[in-house]
Amino acid sequence: MSPFLVLTTVNAPYSKQLDANELAQCLLDEAAAKAVPGHMSSFFGEVDPALQIAFAGQYGISENKLSAAAKAFAAYSGESYPLAA
Repeated sequence: MSPFLVLTTVNAPYSKQLDANELAQCLLDEAAAKAVPGHMSSFFGEVDPALQIAFAGQYGISENKLSAAAKAFAAYSGESYPLAA
């Protein structure tokens, strides 16, 4: 899985572009995620969950940690996301 597919979706509507390492850091750091809420909303809401899991796995982030990140961001944003269920 190429991170390019994920980054294209996450970065498309924003002038600030995250690289793969920055996006991975946002999955591990709630404050970093809150600093780029649009990007994170795109990641959790527009990227297919299987791609989210594959992306996270490439950066050593377990499914449990990814799910916890999705739940934390859902609580922050008020949105619902498949991996937060």
